[in-house]
Amino acid sequence: MRAALRLDLLIYAGGAVAAGVTSVASEFYGYRVWGNFATVGYLAAAALTLAAPTRRKIPVVVAAVGAILVPLLFLVFKRAPSFTWGPWPWSFPAQPEVWVVERAARNLFTHGTPYTDLATLGRVAHPDDYTPYGPAMSVFGMPRALFGDHPLTDARVMFLLGSAAALWAAWHVLHRPPVPVRAMHLVANPLTALTLCVAGDDVAVIALIVLAGALAYRVRPVWSGAVCAVMVAMKLTALPATAVIGIGVLAVCGGRALARFLGSLVGVGALITVPVLAADPASFVEHVVKFPIGLGQASSPASSPLPGHLIAGLGPVGHTVALVLLGLAAAVITGWLVVRPPLSMADAMTRVAVGLGAAIVLAPATRWGYLVYPVALLGAALAFARPADPGQESTADTGPDVEAGLSTGPGVGTTPQPSGLG
Repeated sequence: MRAALRLDLLIYAGGAVAAGVTSVASEFYGYRVWGNFATVGYLAAAALTLAAPTRRKIPVVVAAVGAILVPLLFLVFKRAPSFTWGPWPWSFPAQPEVWVVERAARNLFTHGTPYTDLATLGRVAHPDDYTPYGPAMSVFGMPRALFGDHPLTDARVMFLLGSAAALWAAWHVLHRPPVPVRAMHLVANPLTALTLCVAGDDVAVIALIVLAGALAYRVRPVWSGAVCAVMVAMKLTALPATAVIGIGVLAVCGGRALARFLGSLVGVGALITVPVLAADPASFVEHVVKFPIGLGQASSPASSPLPGHLIAGLGPVGHTVALVLLGLAAAVITGWLVVRPPLSMADAMTRVAVGLGAAIVLAPATRWGYLVYPVALLGAALAFARPADPGQESTADTGPDVEAGLSTGPGVGTTPQPSGLG
């Protein structure tokens, strides 16, 4: 118990240090605001840990409120149209992702596509003119497009609500297993908290990855495929996670369940993407495909002190070396999946975390903020590594999806297994 409390205190102290440094050293206004509030939140959590050592989950909640909810509300209210900001981008209360998503929703309602036709700009394209997301991401900007500029229509509020709803649904699907404090720490860590306060789109994708995994391992391949289609139609970063979940469906439930998973994935993906693609295929390709890989009219500003970017910065040879290292990492992880397919929810989330972490570290163009993916997904692996109480098992999962999975799936008995069982 003492060792666990010492680690709790170390985690809160580390969070306070990271937030404090951000509050004084960051060049971005939103980051500094987050740092000021989050420092207090993490210090309060540390104080509560000392005052009530037997109530370990209360400090986590306090840390989350201080590092996520309070600074987020402050920033969205400060973003009111009456407030005048200084030079771009240092005094903005939100990252460009926020207004890009909101603009995408307005474009979707007006033009039938979230993507701006760059030829109509009358000037050279800027990175912020791009919408490097799939059409499903526009959903989070729709409240602002429909109801106007209001703090609560900010896309970050929608990202937070959507993420919370997806995680709650995953927990419910898995029959409400006990969530360990250490998993909660990985959700309330500075990286996740800062991302939610200044952007939020990546956390929403992560939450859907968790939900898709939960559905897959509760033997709901059709629903899991549908959720995977939505998250891939939000951001292509979700493609590796979709592959891992599909392999898990095959390993646990068999070929028929995988066919249902893939059919749902393709069908729902087509329903989301084809109408937008048909409306303006050239803009779709320019924004979603060319820009992220560096072939667009403007270059992606993504950069970081991570190894892949540093190696690529050495010149053409360095760029090639970075790509080779990325390919080798992909081959190793693919081999891992083939030899040891994920047989539980925790297995799948761990493999997705490792795969995305390797890709983020080794990619020539990336941001350190993307590390929120492996960090949060490891939190999900910890959260769902323990099965729910057998007394909570329900017969609600006895539909055709389950019957199809159970009839072909190795390692699954007469009742769908909780995520912690392989």
